[in-house]
Amino acid sequence: MRLFIMFQRLYRGFQGFFTHRPPLVASKRGHITERLNQVRPAHTGCLIVQTTSNSTKNLPMSFQYSRMLATQVQNEGKQPTNRNAPIEPVAFTKSMAFFTDVSGNSYEKDSSTLKLKKPLEKPLVLIFAWLQATNKQVGKIAGVYLEQGFEVLTVYITPWQLLWPVHGAQKVAEDVVKFLANNDIPEGVVLHGFSVGGYFWGECLVKLHAHPKGRRTLEKIVGQIWDSVTHLEEIPIGVPPAMVPKNPKLQNMLRSYLSYHLKLFHEEATQYYQQSTHLYHYEPLQCPALILVSKSDPIGAEAPNKRLCDIWESKGVKTTFKCWDKSPHVGHFYRHREEYVQLLLTHLKLLNLPMYNRKAKL
Repeated sequence: MRLFIMFQRLYRGFQGFFTHRPPLVASKRGHITERLNQVRPAHTGCLIVQTTSNSTKNLPMSFQYSRMLATQVQNEGKQPTNRNAPIEPVAFTKSMAFFTDVSGNSYEKDSSTLKLKKPLEKPLVLIFAWLQATNKQVGKIAGVYLEQGFEVLTVYITPWQLLWPVHGAQKVAEDVVKFLANNDIPEGVVLHGFSVGGYFWGECLVKLHAHPKGRRTLEKIVGQIWDSVTHLEEIPIGVPPAMVPKNPKLQNMLRSYLSYHLKLFHEEATQYYQQSTHLYHYEPLQCPALILVSKSDPIGAEAPNKRLCDIWESKGVKTTFKCWDKSPHVGHFYRHREEYVQLLLTHLKLLNLPMYNRKAKL
């Protein structure tokens, strides 16, 4: 009976079945910034990273991460930030939150335009979180960027918003586009997307292509990182574990339903997945990209992400591709933390961010 009720609600649009993410605790801080993209020359193939971390894999994660930061200090003469305050989320909209480690600041905005009352003075990383991501999980990744001097804004979508994009993901995409278009960000924007974040950025691209400030807004984005990106055909594989992670039986039933959903609701859902996927693949941002996957992940699988890498290279996007032998979906940061952070920092240095240029001159 319980299963019948659940699938009845699924069929009706999941209304009332999945609650929205609870409001984030209002807390602290505010600043961002912007910069122009540069079109890169075409490359003949992806840069495949063949790094290993055997020498460090047995070390405690905290020691590995601290050692990485020490290496950064030696190479750049930069002292790591001493964070006394915990990293906390600051609610911005229902689906967006800043992460900060400084007490006493707020991100006040005009609620109709999402324009910040106090312009951000640092580069911004825009994180597109995976389904059901927790603030604690995202906060660990945000901490890496905060250490480097970034502002961090995270965007969440729910399973319901994914399955019914017109009243779900597209509404969130409108807010993201509104924020990017109406705020000056002279230090540059970096995207870091996980799993369905690739699809979601495609929805943002649809909005940006129709926006009068769309081209200028895209020029603010200087770099992109994509972790475990899920493609259209993998939605039935990836969504069930996010929704019912500890119930394999329900996962199988949901997988069958989602395959049915994609066929039955073409007008309401599937056509939008196809449109956003096309833009994500064939009209990419013209700024360096880092793609992170693993051979053992069936959700953000290696083969479609390698094809994505090849397509972007053919479009002139400098793309680095890293594939680990074994790590779970959206789990590369946790399984290979030191190597992941090193790849991330190396990629950030390619982006010609004013922040790094100023440090180099000192």
